[in-house]
Amino acid sequence: MNVQDERVSALNRHIGMAASIGNAISVLIFAVSMLVGHDALSYLSSMFIAFSFIPMVSAYAYVSRDDRKVAGTSAIGIAAVYVTIIVLVYFAQLTTVISGRVSEEALALLDYQRFGLYFNYNLLGYGMMALSTFFVGLTIVSESTMTRWLKTLLMVHGVFFISGLIIPMMGLFQDDMSGGQWIGTLVLMVWCAYFIPIGILSYLFFKHHHDDSIPMTMNDKHINP
Repeated sequence: MNVQDERVSALNRHIGMAASIGNAISVLIFAVSMLVGHDALSYLSSMFIAFSFIPMVSAYAYVSRDDRKVAGTSAIGIAAVYVTIIVLVYFAQLTTVISGRVSEEALALLDYQRFGLYFNYNLLGYGMMALSTFFVGLTIVSESTMTRWLKTLLMVHGVFFISGLIIPMMGLFQDDMSGGQWIGTLVLMVWCAYFIPIGILSYLFFKHHHDDSIPMTMNDKHINP
């Protein structure tokens, strides 16, 4: 690997590290905002969870072995769907919903806290995030205790794709549901406690990763005995 390749490798690892720690911080801020009841901050931090997720997943795809590139590419594509849905949902909350300058009929659809259309989109978005993490887990080769934990957390998180897809179809959450807000907050807090370690372990993964996937130049090649 020549000097330029080493710089490219280092840059991509550093992007992965920055995105991972940024994701963990965003999830932590989201958890705190949920506890103190600051809706605007929870919406904004949710958008930054999405913004940091794309480069984190892209970094995983970049450092993955050649025989796992399809899994990495799939993770990026699915992550893009997640980000698109989530950014639209929470941008609507930060602008149209918070402004209050829409009819009650429109709020019933746009306000995701009323368990309407945008709540269903929100669940679908996080379901796509879960599916993306499943494919990210497939890119990881378990070579240490840390990578085994990381791979397991990512792939188990992928199971939530099923609930994110099915629950909206079942109509379990209704606007007049007793304790619905409390249940939703509890579920999100559990998710935060689960996902923060993924961001931290991802940071450590990229920090200690040595990229062997970049092709050697002609001057770097050698013949193995």
